Amino acid sequence: MAALHGSRAAGWRVAVPLLLGLLTLRPAAAALFEDDEARRAILDLRARVTQNDEQQRARMAELTQANARLLDQVAVLQRSLLDLNGQLESLRGELAGLRGQNEVMQREVADLQKRQRDLGQAVDERMRRLEPVRVSLDGQEFNAEPDERKGYEEALALLRGGDFDKAAPALAAFLRRYPSSGYANAARFWLGNAQYARRDYKEAIASFRAFVTAAPEHPRAPEALLALANSQAEMKDTKAARRTIEELLKAYPKSEAAQAGKDRLAALR
Repeated sequence: MAALHGSRAAGWRVAVPLLLGLLTLRPAAAALFEDDEARRAILDLRARVTQNDEQQRARMAELTQANARLLDQVAVLQRSLLDLNGQLESLRGELAGLRGQNEVMQREVADLQKRQRDLGQAVDERMRRLEPVRVSLDGQEFNAEPDERKGYEEALALLRGGDFDKAAPALAAFLRRYPSSGYANAARFWLGNAQYARRDYKEAIASFRAFVTAAPEHPRAPEALLALANSQAEMKDTKAARRTIEELLKAYPKSEAAQAGKDRLAALR
């Protein structure tokens, strides 16, 4: 027992110092291990920081380039906008000019349309003046040109106004211009009366005879024969006057002119 106890004691004496030594080495090794890890951590951190810096610099470079491109694009856009503004101003000026031209053209078109309307009305009026009109005179109807009608009415107005010196040549001119007019017979009759009023009895005799010869059925033929006889009597051609009255009585016995002719015939005896 003693020997066993002694050997155990000897073992403890050896083990204790060894244990103490191991306990002494453990903190130092732990510290050494912690320093390495810290260094590695620092290195890793530095590497990450460096990598991050490089990434930031790369990113900044990219952003700088992108910003430069954007600025270039903005500059191009600004120039484009300036050009567009210039074009718009030019277009506004052209548009204003076109509006002015359009207004001028509208006025010109309006004036042209008015002239066309006026011309159309003038043409229509002229056509109306040129179109024949239907006339009823002394129981007869015929077509007459506007100028023809006007010429006759103007000449007759002179006769009715008592201006025989103008009426006679006006009626004679009318007959020369319109020898086949529907007014011709009436014009010859009134020409004879105008000449008689002027005491141009020879011309009156010719006019009345021409009238009776051209229109023996005319309602004024008896009156024309009586006026013819009176013109002959004024020229002191009693025989001729008597023959004309006899012609009147024979051709138109029931006319008022025939009754007046009888009285005139008695006066001529």
